[in-house]
Amino acid sequence: MKKIDSHQHFWRFDPVRDSWITDNMKVVQRDFLPADLAPVLMENGIDGCVAVQADQSEEQNAFLLELAADNSFIKGIVGWVDLRAENIKETLEFYKGYDKMKGFRHVLQGEQDRSLMLRDEFKRGISMLEGFGYTYDILIYTDQIKYSEELVTAFPDQKFVIDHIAKPDIKNQNIDDWAADMKALAGHENVSCKISGMVTEADWQHWKAADFEPYLDVVFEAFGSGRVMFGSDWPVCEVAGGYGKVIGLVQGYTSKLTQIEQELFWGGNAIKFYNLTN
Repeated sequence: MKKIDSHQHFWRFDPVRDSWITDNMKVVQRDFLPADLAPVLMENGIDGCVAVQADQSEEQNAFLLELAADNSFIKGIVGWVDLRAENIKETLEFYKGYDKMKGFRHVLQGEQDRSLMLRDEFKRGISMLEGFGYTYDILIYTDQIKYSEELVTAFPDQKFVIDHIAKPDIKNQNIDDWAADMKALAGHENVSCKISGMVTEADWQHWKAADFEPYLDVVFEAFGSGRVMFGSDWPVCEVAGGYGKVIGLVQGYTSKLTQIEQELFWGGNAIKFYNLTN
């Protein structure tokens, strides 16, 4: 069974560019590079990873592609492009020259226009992804799930994945509205979900495995065994316990699954979704 971490980040820390890494996240206010991650993956029995953009620039794409070229355990990259640009088709054609560029995402969670994804120019960009074989990661907060459902409905052949189970308010155990919206979103077969980024939505210092069970129950029941995948959200997870605790939390929950379901969750689904071939 090949194990894949479907969601992690690399960066050379820049306090201005990376202003989202606030002072209460001091533990990650430094560089995080493949040499930092490689021993962590080995220690936890993970065979490879998907590196996801942490900065909305094509400079970051170049940075990640360079890291992937030098480190075989980086199996794929989710980069960023300006989907609203007039020349988006040419940009997508350019990235087809790089086998490890698998898809793209936009930090929709940070947009003042909460329904930005439904603007015509944004949807025009989304409409071109499938033709190039690219996936799309949806990074949102819970107030944007309904907009996301409208987006995925408009593009039934485009592969989408929800990052971080759409960031529910685990800390305060608010679940009902999120659960209803996620079940509706999961009704679309072209949408998968990453079991990632959960610990940072809980009480960073005092979370326990039981805090996450109701949320995991909803996701696994709604999306089924073929559309869920493991992601660590390293190094961001370091603010709430670190890689080992994150993987332990998910291992505890998934231990009740069948062997085939576990193989899909830990690697098979990510390999299929992102077309990881090496």
